Amino acid sequence: MARSRLLPRPKTGTLAVLDIGGSKVCCLIARIADNGAIHVTGIGYHESKGLKGGRIIDMDAAARAIGQAVQAAENMAGETIHTVVVSVSAVQTGSQLLRGEVAIPHGEVTESDIRRTLAFARDVEIPGQNELIHAIPVSFSVDGQHGVRDPKGLHGKRLQTDIHALTLSSSTIQNLERCVNANHLSVEGFCVDIYASSLSCLVEDELDLGCTIIDMGAATTSIGVVLDNKLVFADAVPVGGQHVTQDIARGLTTPMNQAERLKTLYGHAIRNARDESDLIEVPQMGEDDKSSGHTVPRSFLTGIIQPRLEETFELVRARLEASGFSSTTGRRVVLTGGASQLSGLRDIAALMLDKQIRIASPMRVTGLAEATSGPAFSSACGLLIYAAEHAHEYPDIAIPSMTTGGMIERVKQWLRENW
Repeated sequence: MARSRLLPRPKTGTLAVLDIGGSKVCCLIARIADNGAIHVTGIGYHESKGLKGGRIIDMDAAARAIGQAVQAAENMAGETIHTVVVSVSAVQTGSQLLRGEVAIPHGEVTESDIRRTLAFARDVEIPGQNELIHAIPVSFSVDGQHGVRDPKGLHGKRLQTDIHALTLSSSTIQNLERCVNANHLSVEGFCVDIYASSLSCLVEDELDLGCTIIDMGAATTSIGVVLDNKLVFADAVPVGGQHVTQDIARGLTTPMNQAERLKTLYGHAIRNARDESDLIEVPQMGEDDKSSGHTVPRSFLTGIIQPRLEETFELVRARLEASGFSSTTGRRVVLTGGASQLSGLRDIAALMLDKQIRIASPMRVTGLAEATSGPAFSSACGLLIYAAEHAHEYPDIAIPSMTTGGMIERVKQWLRENW
């Protein structure tokens, strides 16, 4: 089942997106120029509330956090928004590859033929109470000739399309919509966070030749595989930067805010020789007097951080190996997300994954302040690119329903596509 969101998608004008993460809710408002350039005019973010592990656990708290982020972005942009494209965590989505095949009635592939193959994703039996949020055409073949990037205009008898279908539970969609609707906004579409990050972080050669992208967030670590400019696999593990902070808080018996500060200032992913001699002050939990803190070697902090990161990358490696894409993307891995900024992370990722690692920040979007241009905002910026350039992948626009609406609706659809 796919929901009906038939709002028009202008290629120019104003777009608004909402990135709901484990540590922050971020709203971006942007203007799309005639040449397709994306310029951010409004930025608002607020501490994430009412969420745990990418799921809403307190509706009112989540709605308030969304409202405050949206209001800040509107104030900066000087305009009011009415619709948003919303991110969802890959930990909540299902990912599967499908294949659709149709006859080419006129002997030449048309846009209508492509849409009919994509309609296969709408008609396939989706397990459980799930809804289709992405139907990404991965590859085409005409009369068995594979490797076709754009089949439009080619002559043949049969068109075949491999489709990457991503689904989300109906209850998650309803909960997110309620939180957004509570702020007098409507949801125009959903985008998986790792897909958004791939759109904003990967350079052209990485998109063409293939790579793995890993977005390390606060609550989850999302994984995506891109081949031939298409996202072919998406998954996530329920471990992120907050888990490292919690480990530090427990191990050093310090408050969470102090654990986050220690991680940011002194944290390192791999032990080095100087860690034993470097000493750090650790405030104690429940103590107001700074003199009541104690001093520990920096190696103690690293000894808490490193095992958690090793576990995270072990889980990522296991998911990639199970997917069957681990070897097909070569040795290129791109890391992004707020938790990717920890010192030494690139080294431990290279060691655990046995691949070449690059830390990436968002590209192709202008107007960002220095504080909002780092890896922590890759998903939010990617949402803007998705909304501006990938509207044809919205299930409700790209995939006409072939099984609902009755004969009159089918005739109307046929007339729209052919006249």
